[in-house]
Amino acid sequence: MRLLVGLGNPGPKHRDNRHNIGFMAADEIVRRYNLSAPRSRFQSEAFEGTIDGEKVLLLKPITFMNESGQAVGEAARFFKLAPEDIIVLHDEIDLAAGKVRVKRGGGHAGHNGLRSIHSHLGSPDYVRVRLGIGHPGDKDKVHGHVLSDFSRDDRKWVEPELDAVAQALPALLDGRDSDFMSQVAMAVQQATGKGRTPKAPSDAQPADPKSQQSGTSTEPAPDKQTALGAALGRAMSKIRGG
Repeated sequence: MRLLVGLGNPGPKHRDNRHNIGFMAADEIVRRYNLSAPRSRFQSEAFEGTIDGEKVLLLKPITFMNESGQAVGEAARFFKLAPEDIIVLHDEIDLAAGKVRVKRGGGHAGHNGLRSIHSHLGSPDYVRVRLGIGHPGDKDKVHGHVLSDFSRDDRKWVEPELDAVAQALPALLDGRDSDFMSQVAMAVQQATGKGRTPKAPSDAQPADPKSQQSGTSTEPAPDKQTALGAALGRAMSKIRGG
């Protein structure tokens, strides 16, 4: 059995906050895999079902972000789960918006939800799906940034990212972290049009750098070629005549 946990704050006031992207991902997973109707359990909205043949329990803690560990710890103890069987989806300000990274173990990097989970599990060895929301650039603006709603422009990457996270989840459950991240990255790139520049064919000849910089061709201009030919012709005529 796997325990999936989406982090966020309960209530309509926080529904569209950047801090709630973990809840949003959880909702998409519930929808895609047709998990059960929510039950009030483990201080959470709890959903059950199977994903790719594996039994899962998905939690959306209602304890508020800073006490998320209460819900996670209670469920983990009840089912006697190892930390490695727990996957937490959460917002990450130290990742650019639209980026997703998987991390197994390690520190909480100041994230209060993770700090609480560390404390209640007594171990950092659970899996985190870090959903980048970008940093505002000033530490004094972090609080307002995470508790503000995603903008209309943000939705261009948020929605395809959440869809891809849910779709690629079987790869993560199978331990194929790189495949999971690649699938999500590709989906976001396709949706936003921000991908890698295609490489030139291998048989293509590189252009002359000076030509690229000046914007001029390396070939002489047609009129210069004509003038040069005419001059040579006149010179040859004089030589023959002499």
